[in-house]
Amino acid sequence: MEALVSEVLYGSGLRLMEALRLRVKDLDFERRELTVRDGKGSKDRRTMLPLGVGERLRVQLRKVRLLHEKDHAEGYGSVQLPGALRRKSRNADKQLNWQWVFPQHQRWRNDQTGEQGRHHLDPSLVQKAIRRAVIEAKISKAATSHSFRHSFATHLLERGHDIRTIQELLGHNDIRTTMIYTHGLNRGPFGISSPDDTLQSSAHYLD
Repeated sequence: MEALVSEVLYGSGLRLMEALRLRVKDLDFERRELTVRDGKGSKDRRTMLPLGVGERLRVQLRKVRLLHEKDHAEGYGSVQLPGALRRKSRNADKQLNWQWVFPQHQRWRNDQTGEQGRHHLDPSLVQKAIRRAVIEAKISKAATSHSFRHSFATHLLERGHDIRTIQELLGHNDIRTTMIYTHGLNRGPFGISSPDDTLQSSAHYLD
């Protein structure tokens, strides 16, 4: 599950907690988009749902449904909801659409009330998995869960996508925050490519 979370971080440009707080209802496979609710700045936004992980996400949701049905059959199946929604709809916390896409393996338990449910996956598990992967891959540079978000933005810029669009996908309030990613582009000291680089590339294809 941790590997799938990492793929979503890179494929959608999410912060770690934004990915872990995704609920079943936030994934729209037909429109190939997902909704980040109450992100940084308490704002909702939509971003792309990568086609490459679409099928694995569908498999994950089937696992979530089976787990939820098991919990429900045992008298549990509750999930934490935003305060206003919980007050408005008593049964929403037990509906499949509101379950976490990446639930914890074990149920939480309130010792005073006996109530049980599931939190989303703990962020430390994803962070530890990334550290292990970095060591095993013998990567010398430091890498964290946020590195995937940086790569998402940098690679979109490298492909020539509009920086305003990238700003919206990342959920930045200020375009200057998004502009920071332009410094990571491999375009020389002035942020541009030499015309000779283009000629060399063309010559390579002509050989």
